[in-house]
Amino acid sequence: MKQRLSLMYLSFILIISSRESSSSIPSNSFIGIPPQDEDYFKREIIKCKNGSKKFTKAQLNDDFCDCPDGTDEPGTSACPLGKFYCKNIGHAPSFLYSSRVNDGICDCCDGSDEYDGKVKCPYTCHEAGKVAMESLKRKIEVYQEGVILRKVEIGLAKRAIARDKAELSRLKNEREVVEKVVH
Repeated sequence: MKQRLSLMYLSFILIISSRESSSSIPSNSFIGIPPQDEDYFKREIIKCKNGSKKFTKAQLNDDFCDCPDGTDEPGTSACPLGKFYCKNIGHAPSFLYSSRVNDGICDCCDGSDEYDGKVKCPYTCHEAGKVAMESLKRKIEVYQEGVILRKVEIGLAKRAIARDKAELSRLKNEREVVEKVVH
């Protein structure tokens, strides 16, 4: 009997310790939260953004979905509707579904979505930022070329309008002369 209890106790300890080591609870409870929302989550009692429930600060990113809209789990994959915020310093910040957190795939260029240590994500924000900046520069150049072309076309249109007004005026004068002769 004592052996059986000892075996059960040992099994229980192994289950608990393996569960703790594979947990995806972030060490920083504010991970996955955009900077503009950080104050929202600093209160002791926090409302789900859809207003359906409330949760405590301790329940934030605890790997258990308390809010149907995922408000309480932006940094874990516990809620199907949760959104994770990637800071991506050096590139554009972005959101991704929190189901992609700790899934073994580096979705954020800063690697912040894979914080459990199972995957080592390379920091690619600088390269992605350079590509995005070049793309934006080219887009601006195209817009500027378009503005120049538009100004040219407006100038041509103004000259055409002036020409057509002059022609219309000439034709009106001719009609008046013809009407005086005919009548």
